[in-house]
Parts: sequence; C-alpha cells; structure tokens
Amino acid sequence: MATLTQDTPRDMQLGDLEDYPVIANDIIYEGAAVGENGSGYSRPLVAADPFQGFAERQADNSAGAAGDINVHTRTRGRIVVDVVGASAVTANDRPAVYASDDATFTLTSTSNSLIGYVSRWISGTKCVVEFDALAVKAALQA
Repeated sequence: MATLTQDTPRDMQLGDLEDYPVIANDIIYEGAAVGENGSGYSRPLVAADPFQGFAERQADNSAGAAGDINVHTRTRGRIVVDVVGASAVTANDRPAVYASDDATFTLTSTSNSLIGYVSRWISGTKCVVEFDALAVKAALQA
C-alpha cells in the first residue's frame, strides 16, 4: 500500500450521529432510546437490545417495509432523563444506567440494555446520563 502523494479530500461525517434502517411497521419517536433487533434493523429499544443511541427526530415506518426509512440517531452525548432508583448518593458513584424500553431508564441491570452512566444527579430521579453506544457495545463484547 502506497502513502498519499497528493491532497485527497474525504467524505467526512459528524462523529456523534448515525442513520440506521428501521424495522417494518413501526414508529421511532424523537427522544426514544433506539435498539437493534438482532436482524440489523432499528426499533424503539426493547429490554436486552443492543443500544444504538437516541432518535434525533421521529422515524415513521408504520406503513413501510424493513429498511424503507432510516432513523437519525445521536450515538454519544449527555441526556437528561428520569432514572428509576437514582438518588443524590448513588449518583456520586456514576452508576450504570439501563433501559427496559425506549423511555424507561433504571439502575437495574437484570434483562435490560446498558446505555451509559449517571454523569450528574439533578433532583429526585432526574439525572444527566452520559451515553456512548460504541463504548457500550465494546464493553459488552469484552
């Protein structure tokens, strides 16, 4: 393989965004946690799905075949969500956060999908959660 001998413009993409094909006959709503269904298609996250990120906008494939549309997903960042079981004390430990569906977040790992870690406790169960779908996938494969 030879090294470059001239400028070579490349097609660059933002590192924290990705588009994934959506399963048939479903809608992924803006703000939903997105999971992969085991066949390569995205859906509103179901417990134990590999986490892909959060939907940036609605992806309505309710009348389409699998892959007819894509969901625009933020794969890394911080998000404010309610986390069942969170408190000021536990947040200081940066506990792992799991999702049991596309809108339910918890500190309980059993049968749920790892999505990230509490970055900061706000009040009650409201927390800032730091998420990184690629890092989560790597951690689960280690």
